[in-house]
Amino acid sequence: MKKINFKRLIPVGLVVIVAIAACDKNFLNKPPLGTLNPQIVATEAGVQGLLIGAYSLVDGEGAPGDGFASGASNWTFGGVAADDAYKGSIATDVGVVAPFENWVGVIPTNGATIQKWVLCYAAAQRCNGVLNTLPLAKDIPAAEAITIRAQAVALRAHFHMELKKVFGNIIYADTTVDPQHTTVTNTVDAWPKIEADLQYAVANLPATWGAAVGRINSWAAKALLAKAFMFEHKLSSAYPILQDIIANGVTSGGAKYALTPKFFSNFNPAQKNSSESVFAAQTSVQDGSSVDWGGDPNGNYGDILNFPYTGGPGACCGFDNPTQDLANAFKTDATGLPLLDTWFTGLSVSDPTTPYVGTLDPRIDWTMGRKGIPYLDWGPHPGDAWIRDPINDGHFSPIKDVYAQSQKGTYTDVGSAYWGPTELTANNVNIIRFADVLLWAAECAADANDLPTATNYVNMVRTRAANKTAWVYKGSPYDAPSATFTTQTTPADNYLIGNYPTFASQAYAVKAIQFERRLELAMEGHRFFDLVRWGTADAVLNAFMAREQSFKPLKLGGHWTAGKNEVFPIPQSEIDNMNSDGKKRLVQNAGY
Repeated sequence: MKKINFKRLIPVGLVVIVAIAACDKNFLNKPPLGTLNPQIVATEAGVQGLLIGAYSLVDGEGAPGDGFASGASNWTFGGVAADDAYKGSIATDVGVVAPFENWVGVIPTNGATIQKWVLCYAAAQRCNGVLNTLPLAKDIPAAEAITIRAQAVALRAHFHMELKKVFGNIIYADTTVDPQHTTVTNTVDAWPKIEADLQYAVANLPATWGAAVGRINSWAAKALLAKAFMFEHKLSSAYPILQDIIANGVTSGGAKYALTPKFFSNFNPAQKNSSESVFAAQTSVQDGSSVDWGGDPNGNYGDILNFPYTGGPGACCGFDNPTQDLANAFKTDATGLPLLDTWFTGLSVSDPTTPYVGTLDPRIDWTMGRKGIPYLDWGPHPGDAWIRDPINDGHFSPIKDVYAQSQKGTYTDVGSAYWGPTELTANNVNIIRFADVLLWAAECAADANDLPTATNYVNMVRTRAANKTAWVYKGSPYDAPSATFTTQTTPADNYLIGNYPTFASQAYAVKAIQFERRLELAMEGHRFFDLVRWGTADAVLNAFMAREQSFKPLKLGGHWTAGKNEVFPIPQSEIDNMNSDGKKRLVQNAGY
């Protein structure tokens, strides 16, 4: 069982009592393990403990039935299901994710989708536990009760937004769900309730939390609300919120939102909760928590497989390998701009026999490990020696969720010899970062045909990437605390990145902004959901699979079906449970 770490969520010295939800046949009923006795939990400490229990599931791990597919990074649903990543390892290892590679085998009995479903509903019920217990606690000042409620509903909205993104037609599990579920249905759109919860949070959360930097503040709630509007295609509603965040927003610790000077600082455990962190799953290791296999349960368990295969920081598994298509997307032209329409043509980046030798966006080597390029301070990446199955997995390793060699034992678990603890890190999982906000705002500006502003937002992101002090260099020591190669003489490749002139048309602006999101946010679990949101998944994913079928066996026969594959199937076991008395409460998504 996961023992929850309170660091970054509560001030030191506050004692809490945590009730962990147990498994129940019905995902809308998640009674606590043991007895939820009001005399025990109906106190300030008890309610705060319940709230921390809800926060603890933001990382996507820690509820019965969770797994590798429930992690906050969405590496399976957002990456493998798109053109960002191959599943990795061998086809039969965590084989439930293999169908995401070509979509043909994504069916209602898939064993990965259920993990996301049960985790998010368990988390929502922890939020409801806070809300149900809060009125019973008589020692909580009224103002504090409001902020507790605001945190609980903000988290509840986040978990339901995750469900909405993945499954589409969901039940919004709030405190009004009747015990007999007579009115429960997934045929009512959940977005209005997600919006309402977030609007309450925006109005009632504080702007800062002092030392409790892991708590959600009003600005993060605004960003989540803007995110909801982006997915609902309400860009005119999202835009003023995003403009406000850009101009005035601050982190829970009080720092003005800003891009970090160095891109990789966003993925460096020594620099987490930075000025760019809007909303993140908090992780920690060596904090006194433990599980029966000897690891740190508050580490980034959702990405525990996503390391080089038995090399460098990896003790095992070789999952979540960046695709060749993603590597090729980092090609640039003579002015340092991306090849928006032709990135996939010509020679391939880091091809083992005849590699591309042109210019590249420098973010590529902070996004994937490539042969011969320094992999933090682990030395040059050796290529296929760190890839378990190069035929299916390609030639690249993930890097955004790993750690430097000099950080091992400080930001990683030091538990048993079992491979798992070695790959448990204190790397936060970025759910929303400021670059995300800027690029959403660029989309909104382009939608409003304000092309100079849209260009400026994109160029803010690209200007950071052009900072030569933050590039990867050969023959240089790597300073992990600052994510810097300190001897900056020889760039690791032929890097060239430039800013856009003012976008010439709305259509060009949209294309450039969407491509920028791919480059900036690659391997962060957004890609599939962005493609669906933009309405381009059909064209993009079918073209991607068609290009890859000649050399990637897992892509053979692949096809993404419009009107069906915008969402994943609702787990059949949940439909069977909810409808077992003959009343239809859960309806399967169209086409499944």
